[in-house]
Amino acid sequence: MSEPKISIEQVEHVARLARLELSAADKERMRRELDAILSYIDTLQALPTEGVEPTSHAVPLINVMREDEPEPSFPQADMLANAPEPSGEAFRVPRIIEE
Repeated sequence: MSEPKISIEQVEHVARLARLELSAADKERMRRELDAILSYIDTLQALPTEGVEPTSHAVPLINVMREDEPEPSFPQADMLANAPEPSGEAFRVPRIIEE
């Protein structure tokens, strides 16, 4: 077992700065969790990263949007075919504004 990277006193100091009141059990739990985080950071720092380009994303981003180009509209008859109550060349909708 390695030496803890953070002490209870350091946890208490951070809790005081954050104006948090922690119980003894919470302090110990926070010490263990912060210690695990710091140990993981040590693991990451040990990885060989020479020649690896810095990036802000783990996977390359690809724009999935199509080009915005004008295309012919659907035929009006097709658009009105599924309307519950067409009115001539338009959609009929229920009145929502009272007089």
